Amino acid sequence: MAGNTFGERFQITTFGESHGEAVGVIIDGVTPGVEIDEAYIQVQMDRRKPGQSSVTSPRKEYDKIHIISGTFEGKTTGTPLSIILYNTDMRPEAYDDIKNSFRPGHADFTYLQKYGVRDHRGSGRASGRETASRVAAGAVARKLLERRGVSIVAYTTEIGGIKCRDFIEDVIEANPVRACDPDAAIKMVEKIEALALAGDSCGGIVECRIRGVHPGLGEPAFDKLDAELAKAMLSIGAIKGIEFGAGFAAASMLGSEHNDQMNAEGFSSNHAGGIIGGISTGAEIVFRVVVKPTSSISVPQNTININGEEKVIVTKGRHDPCICPRVVPVVEAMACLVVEDHYKRQAAMLY
Repeated sequence: MAGNTFGERFQITTFGESHGEAVGVIIDGVTPGVEIDEAYIQVQMDRRKPGQSSVTSPRKEYDKIHIISGTFEGKTTGTPLSIILYNTDMRPEAYDDIKNSFRPGHADFTYLQKYGVRDHRGSGRASGRETASRVAAGAVARKLLERRGVSIVAYTTEIGGIKCRDFIEDVIEANPVRACDPDAAIKMVEKIEALALAGDSCGGIVECRIRGVHPGLGEPAFDKLDAELAKAMLSIGAIKGIEFGAGFAAASMLGSEHNDQMNAEGFSSNHAGGIIGGISTGAEIVFRVVVKPTSSISVPQNTININGEEKVIVTKGRHDPCICPRVVPVVEAMACLVVEDHYKRQAAMLY
């Protein structure tokens, strides 16, 4: 299956299915001589894994990672770094009743149209389980970016119409929805729990801030830094939209309002979100992504089966009633991959 590789100079290839034996990633372009171990990567895996709270899937995957190549005596060797995670809590029988029907909102129909075959067990490659591989790779990129003085943080700003009014970074990892406003977080949890009891789901908005990026990263035409970040984010199955800086609000602004004017100290505003002409300005890179409601719900829905016959189905299994809390580390991981890749592209251009 094409389309499983991402990046140019820092490149990853993911593999595995939701209810298969394992998922994993092969990373090429890792800087040699960098100290890294499984414990460092495991921190990010634990943020993404299911079963964390009442608002996430109860599936019990410990997401224990195993580095099987690319390190020696605790340091990267520069050769392909391979990481594997064995699936331990698969229940494919939960999908037996609907294996010949297309679940609304899922890739069941489109995968069958493209390949003529599909893995009905939790969507196979189309499952959110695939993102575990991305988070593992993103942790490696994060380690390299730390050496460059770059930090990346994402957080929930809206769930089910409930919006954060304050930004308090210290509370993001202290609440189950990873919201930046503790008061909004309480209301978000209540909303998600109520929807879960009703068998339904909701979506939201996740914002990401990238700090410490040097000016000059990104290519001027097709590989603009914001275009690359957009591709990375939209490659996450749950993400349906993205905006940078002022985003769609720019449609109602004047040029005199939206332009980021400059003074001797730098930019006086950041409506561009830290990227102008596809190239980083040195200001904080800010973007927001739209997270769709979870497609797997237990509310009866109309669909058809593989023979084109109309059906009413109920999706069973263990699913997140809202994907925002667990998509936050995935957003960070993909941002890490893009930024490290462009640092390596820039270095290659200069030599």
